[in-house]
This record gives sequence, C-alpha cells and structure tokens, in this order.
Amino acid sequence: MRLEILKTYKLFIGGQFPRTESGRYYPALNKKGEVIANMCLSSRKDVKNAVVSARKVQLAWGEKTAFNRSQIIYRIAEMLEGRRDQFISELVKQGISKNKAEEEVNLAVDRIVYYAGWCDKFAPIFSSVNPVASSHFNFSALEPMGVVGIFASETSSLIGLISLILPVIVGGNTCVVLASESLPLCAVTLAEVINTSDVPGGVVNILTGKAGELASTFASHMDINALFYAGSDEALLSELQQKANSNLKRVYSYTYDWGSEKGQDVYIINDFQEVKTTWHPIENVGGASSNY
Repeated sequence: MRLEILKTYKLFIGGQFPRTESGRYYPALNKKGEVIANMCLSSRKDVKNAVVSARKVQLAWGEKTAFNRSQIIYRIAEMLEGRRDQFISELVKQGISKNKAEEEVNLAVDRIVYYAGWCDKFAPIFSSVNPVASSHFNFSALEPMGVVGIFASETSSLIGLISLILPVIVGGNTCVVLASESLPLCAVTLAEVINTSDVPGGVVNILTGKAGELASTFASHMDINALFYAGSDEALLSELQQKANSNLKRVYSYTYDWGSEKGQDVYIINDFQEVKTTWHPIENVGGASSNY
C-alpha cells in the first residue's frame, strides 16, 4: 500500500515562498481529525520579514493609478478561475461538500471582480468638498493607510480570506495576513495565484500559524498601521486593542458572514484610508489671493 505524501505549505513573503524561519510546523486536520497537510508555524521573525516586504512596496502600489490597480486585481480573478478545481479539492478536504465548495469558489471569483470594479470608484464617493466660512475651497481626499495586518476568519477558508485582503489592497495598502489556523489550505494556494498574477511581490504577504503566538508582534509592530481582525476570540481582540494603544494603531473588528452580501461591504475600503484635507484660497476680485 502506497503512503500519501502530504504537501508542506510554505509562507508567502515578498513574492517568494520561504519556509518558516523557526523551522516549526503543525499538522492541518480535517473534521475527522485526520492530517491533510503540514503547515508552517510562523515566528515573530517571519512577521517582521513580511512587514519589511510590505512596507518596501507600499508607496509604489499606492501610487499606481486606480485603473491599473483594477486591471491587476481583475487578473487575480482570472488566475483563480483557472485553478478552481484545486480550490474545490482543498475546500472538500477541509470538510465541506463539493457543491458548497463550488459555490464558494464561484463567489470568490465574483467578489474579486466586484472589488476590481471599485478601484476607481470609492475615492470619488468617499471624498468630498466641504463647506467653510472663509474664502477657501476645502477638499477631503483619501490616501492609503499603509501596511495592514490581517487576522483571517476561523470559520471561512477562501471567501473569508478574499473578503479581507481585497478591500485593503484596492485602496492602495499592502498587507501581512495570518491565515486561519484551522482552515489554512486555500490561503497558501491563493498566494500561488497572486504570485502568478500581476500583483507586485510584497503587496500581499501570507503567513500560517497561531494567532495567540503572533498577536503581540502584530499589535506592537511600529510599521504596521492598522489591524483587521475577523475572528470571534474576544480575549485575543482585547489583547490586540490594548497593545495597539501604545502606538495609536487602529484596530477594526468584523464578524460578518463573509459569504453574504454584507461580506462585500464597500465601507471596509474606506476604513483603511486616511483622509487628507486641503485648503485652497479663492482669489479676491482684485486678483490677490486671500490669506490662510
């Protein structure tokens, strides 16, 4: 009888697939308790390496035109569509029926296309011209927040991950993602899809491991600008919020059903944007500009 060779899933950092710096692994189990793969158990050093890669490329990614970002993100959908059978297989391995797996993959592709369409639309909607009581124009425009740390949902494998990453990168941010500990297979396969699309290396970095071990590193890291938490562990969320207070890091927590329409809430894009307000003087009748 031939023994099955279990796949060892690596990390995705800076467009590369390194093994964890710690050399540690953990077995991914299905609902029957059977081992289905070996996953890297990321260390604090892995997080720091991923943040360096995310920061290095963030400015260039944020400065791309909205149309170009839209093209690149649409390419992710094309590549995922081409590997849909592999994603279905992994979802089935993790314990859902083939019909539900097919529905989740189809929804994931559709959601990527949906967010690709928002790249050049969210800024005009959420920006504004503000009324002021002086002779000025006052504009509020959006800018990327920077590097976002993402804690994936433990109840959703593929669609939950897509629904967290996409609104963050649509707005010009880069991200470091900690995949679901219990449902990790699709995360690294998604990394392979992203790597073969047009997304620059470092825009999306995906780690696997235990949230409890890495929460402190994410929350206290001075070069992570915000955290996106999609879990239900109140103690972990409280730890993130407390440690993020020391560096004024924003922490957003969502408990949506990521397979529902609410799971593609466009306001998530806006949450990970900074608002830049500009004052511009209006010229007087005599041609001289008014003072600020």
